[in-house]
Amino acid sequence: LEPEQEYKQLRVIRRLNETQPVELAATFMGAHALPEEYRGRREDYIRLLCREMIPYAAREGLAEFCDVFCETGVFTASESEQILRAALAHGLKVKIHTDEIDAIGGTELAGALSAVSAEHLIAATDRGIAALAKGGTVAVLLPATSFYLGKPYARARDMIAAGVPVAVASDFNPGSCPSLNLQLVMNLACWNYRLTPEEVLTAATLNAAAAICRADRLGSLEVGKQADLVIWDAPNLDYIFYRFGQNLAKTVIKRGVVATTRP
Repeated sequence: LEPEQEYKQLRVIRRLNETQPVELAATFMGAHALPEEYRGRREDYIRLLCREMIPYAAREGLAEFCDVFCETGVFTASESEQILRAALAHGLKVKIHTDEIDAIGGTELAGALSAVSAEHLIAATDRGIAALAKGGTVAVLLPATSFYLGKPYARARDMIAAGVPVAVASDFNPGSCPSLNLQLVMNLACWNYRLTPEEVLTAATLNAAAAICRADRLGSLEVGKQADLVIWDAPNLDYIFYRFGQNLAKTVIKRGVVATTRP
């Protein structure tokens, strides 16, 4: 959460984009927590974010998105709005992690700002879900986090019914979800969100691409789109969600080139 360390991470992302085939979307998230040295002077850190860190990340082309953790004990909805509006003013697209524990207005804020995506959303209310639909925000749900922490699962079926595009992601991190197994995430989404295999596949591909503004060229098999494919060792789509604890991905094709395959 120190400026130079945040910039360093973003520079690493940029370098990785230049040196290996996996495409990375860079997000500045200096507003993930309040640094210890700013305890008791929250306004100073928010001022640092809005006046120095966000402008620098945007000016240097280090980030495409800006994210904030709007949650009890972290940043309030009002503080999050201040940070995200500063990001918008500097040309960054905005995202928000919110309603993981409590509904404190972050989901409504995401819709009001037409955020690209909102993550977690375990505690999202009817009002929040309606705001996401109105704002065209992608709901990025993280079922492996609910599984690992023993928390409730987000209201995916209600979101889909309200017209909210739902994506799923791993939330891979050392604190609340130490797993990057996307197939397990897809399994959990099918079982615990009660999504159909077709809905989960869409959530992990096209809607996930939309959550990083890539749906125009990634996420589905269409003429004119980039040939990023996974060939599954499975007789049909349902089988992927029936089997768990095993990697069923047989071949990965990136930009039309076979990146990896196994017998």
